[in-house]
Amino acid sequence: MVLEKQAYTLDDLLAMGEDAYVEIIDWELVEMTAAGGVHQIISGNIFRILDRYVNEKDIGIVMPDQMTYLMNSVTKGLKDSFVPDVSYINRENVPKGWVIEKPHPGVPDLAVEIFSPGDNVEILLKKVETYLEKGTIQIWIIYPKVKELHQFTSEEPNKSRIYRGSETIDAKNLFPDIEGLTTDAIFHLPAWIISDDKAEE
Repeated sequence: MVLEKQAYTLDDLLAMGEDAYVEIIDWELVEMTAAGGVHQIISGNIFRILDRYVNEKDIGIVMPDQMTYLMNSVTKGLKDSFVPDVSYINRENVPKGWVIEKPHPGVPDLAVEIFSPGDNVEILLKKVETYLEKGTIQIWIIYPKVKELHQFTSEEPNKSRIYRGSETIDAKNLFPDIEGLTTDAIFHLPAWIISDDKAEE
């Protein structure tokens, strides 16, 4: 839901507090939709796969939800401020002088956005466009209902690749020899959830 459109500063954003679940998209303050259990499980699946690999290789850091990226906006007037569900920052791209207690001034190398029922597809695609314009290498849009991962890359910004079924995600430009990065692993749900779903049918 779009709240209002005005020039917000970094101080304005910080003053809203850590509990404020908002983004700034093309100058507009947008309230993010609440996430359900399946959303959080999928987010956790992705985080665990990437975090294990990144820590073993010591190549950067994987961030869970609530990490804010200012998308290279001027802090006196934020055009964009995104909060991906999972993100990755290569250690070589960590900005010099970044005060780590504050939002990241730039962009993630990987941004993962999990689609929720209340999300606006048009706004989501606008974010993808901005991620790519600002230098993000890959963006994954996750659709839990249909179990699809839509991948956008800086190499081919005008195309997207759709992964479904049991496929391995092509992320070698970020994680060259990662194992276990499959659609099955990303969309895996605990057995008790699957059992409960069948019981309701």
